[in-house]
Amino acid sequence: MASGIPNAMERPHFIGIGGAGMSGIAKILAQRGAKVAGSDAKESATADALRALGATVHIGHAAEHLADDASCVVVSSAIRADNPELARAAELGVPVVHRSDALAALMRTSRTIAVAGTHGKTTTTSMLAVALTELGLDPSYAIGGDLAGPGTNARHGDGDLFVAEADESDRSFQKYDPDVAIVLNVELDHHANYASMDEIYESFEAFVAKIPAGGTLVVGEHAGARELAARVSGRPDLTVVTVGEDEGADVRIRSITPHGMTSEVTVVLPDAAGEITFTVSVPGRHYAHNAAAALAAGVRLGLDPAGLAQALTAYTGVGRRLQLKGEAKGVQVIDSYAHHPTEMTADLEAMRAAAGDRRLLVVFQPHLFSRTQELGTEMGQALALADASVVLDIYPAREDPIPGVTSAMITDAAQAAGARVTAVHDKASVPDVVAGMAAPGDLVLTMGAGDVTDLGPRILARLSD
Repeated sequence: MASGIPNAMERPHFIGIGGAGMSGIAKILAQRGAKVAGSDAKESATADALRALGATVHIGHAAEHLADDASCVVVSSAIRADNPELARAAELGVPVVHRSDALAALMRTSRTIAVAGTHGKTTTTSMLAVALTELGLDPSYAIGGDLAGPGTNARHGDGDLFVAEADESDRSFQKYDPDVAIVLNVELDHHANYASMDEIYESFEAFVAKIPAGGTLVVGEHAGARELAARVSGRPDLTVVTVGEDEGADVRIRSITPHGMTSEVTVVLPDAAGEITFTVSVPGRHYAHNAAAALAAGVRLGLDPAGLAQALTAYTGVGRRLQLKGEAKGVQVIDSYAHHPTEMTADLEAMRAAAGDRRLLVVFQPHLFSRTQELGTEMGQALALADASVVLDIYPAREDPIPGVTSAMITDAAQAAGARVTAVHDKASVPDVVAGMAAPGDLVLTMGAGDVTDLGPRILARLSD
């Protein structure tokens, strides 16, 4: 609906339109009736999905891709200052809008839930989007990954609820003012933007400060999240709801019972709501905690606890979050987005429990030189949870190399922790390497935030040969 288009965004041009965050905003604007255009480095399924919504998507970056009548140019923090389309926007006097400002404008007329934290944002946002849709509430949502069900990362709905993933990496989540905010955990990450935990806490405190009077902060039981809750406890107009397995939690997770690739979770809610048991269709304690946080947030918005818990069972996963890619010759291949040691440990523990007596083999691709420099030892130690691992070279993403920082930091730490680990520098050879390692019954986990996800289908094809 055109009336839902913020001022100056009737004809937006997105630089990097295929990115997870950027494409979501572009999709919502296109669904609301905006004339959307943009560019991306390469063709993708996302580009095709945007074209199907009526958007114009150029491949490659060039000044002529920016239409003379563009009402604004939307950028993310990853867009470099010398981008030719950005330079053309300056020549034409076209306003430049950061993606966080664009998303904040889209959320402004809705009741909103913003999901933040160093880990688990995409999963928890997805759980809420699926559950609210299952309840017939027709929410809008913007997520950092594709849902396994609807197969998209964003949607404009006609309901009054908007669920959004709130990214702390570049402090952009400080632009949002949600009615309910979830903070799952707080850890040091994104080392190019944060120099210390104090800076991380200051950033999260600024995010919480944007919750309006009468709003709610839901925090997980992670020590960093609880420290944040303590730091903002002086706000009398803010309700803080704690979630966790500890006895003192407002929403207490009484039990988590694994059943292969699912879990049965029992949650005790405050007041008269009582005890609720429901199924989480992905394995691992961390996903059970995510579901409990989603439940707590929805209840604070007035949703029926029992109905919401039942609706959460409809969540079947999101792309790259322990996503089953297939099976060949008795070997299952699963994809994980985990790239921080805490995430790696959580997913490896979940898969270790699901594997039982079967072997767990990991193909890990480190993400970012700065993260490897700071956390490479911990990454290697996490890989000791696998029976054997293959470690690729560092995926640089937006970063330039740092002298002396290589994936050898990870393999050395893994070997020191007793792990069986092999360094593979040629990504194309990985399917052959894995085929030589794997046996029927094994689980193979491709892990990392880069293009290691592309290897899943290739490994399956090689195993089938």
